[in-house]
Amino acid sequence: MSVTLEAEISPGMSTADAVGLARLAEEAGFARLGISDVVFWPDCFMLQALCAQATRRISVGAMVTNPYTRHPVVLAGALATLDDIAPGRAFCGLGVGAGLEPLGIDYPKPVAALRQAVADIRTLLAGGEVGGERLIHPAAHPVPISIGTRSPQVMRLAGEVADIALVGGRFLSADLADTYRTWLAEGAARAGRTVDDFETAPRLTLCCSADGDLARRSVKRYAAHYLTIIRPPELDVSPDRMAAIEAALARSRGWYFDHNRFDDPALHDLIDDRLVEAFTIVGTPEECANQLAGVLDMGFASASLNLAATARSTAAEGLAETITSFAPVVAALSDSG
Repeated sequence: MSVTLEAEISPGMSTADAVGLARLAEEAGFARLGISDVVFWPDCFMLQALCAQATRRISVGAMVTNPYTRHPVVLAGALATLDDIAPGRAFCGLGVGAGLEPLGIDYPKPVAALRQAVADIRTLLAGGEVGGERLIHPAAHPVPISIGTRSPQVMRLAGEVADIALVGGRFLSADLADTYRTWLAEGAARAGRTVDDFETAPRLTLCCSADGDLARRSVKRYAAHYLTIIRPPELDVSPDRMAAIEAALARSRGWYFDHNRFDDPALHDLIDDRLVEAFTIVGTPEECANQLAGVLDMGFASASLNLAATARSTAAEGLAETITSFAPVVAALSDSG
């Protein structure tokens, strides 16, 4: 079975370091490289252009952008430019958006906004008109659009219109995977499609190191963040423990993926290895390979891996460790295809 692996980098580092990580991801064998679109962080589309110039094979795109901070016409122009820089390697991940509240931006009618965005972007990239205008230089190659979500409504939309459906909130079980596929199939049926007509990839967090304990310690904040959002009943976390985790998160500062964040020390004991491994692909390369195999056995041939940095001195150093440590796993999955 051929497996498609996508890597996502949150660009909390210098431009040169981000480009260097793109080269490492390509050398490791990842099929796609996503650059996170985060307000107040380095601009993801400028970084995509630089990463595309510095690589030769890997596809490059946003993971994920949104139709609120970036108008669909602006997105279409950026994607056409990216396709010109890296012919046939551009893609675009779209979602509702997150963290926009400090800008005073709400998320009105998210399903309708995403549906219109996809339609307008595709029309413009193909040389058609939106609002009576065309792109001066439309795309010369197809630009796949992925939709990332935990929402049932947006997942149905992905089944209806997306080329790639990025699903879930890091936690995955066989029952939940079946539920996701049901929602996708319901959306696909609206457009006369089936789930075999598009790629489906679970959204996972990856932290890999020869030091498995270091990797697990590095993503406790990640696990705590998603535990309080998803709250899977099968994990059987007591109300008192959940309240303590929420209090520790309230005392923490910064995005959970920000290497310079402050994690409340209480999270170290509150988030044990069982909870870490429920929300991340984590540990040594062998441990990560086994965990990923368990996900793929749920019926997936793709995975979207949000790369987490190990707790090294810089984000770039920690992300490089995750990429290079996991590279043999990527190679083995490529060989198996």
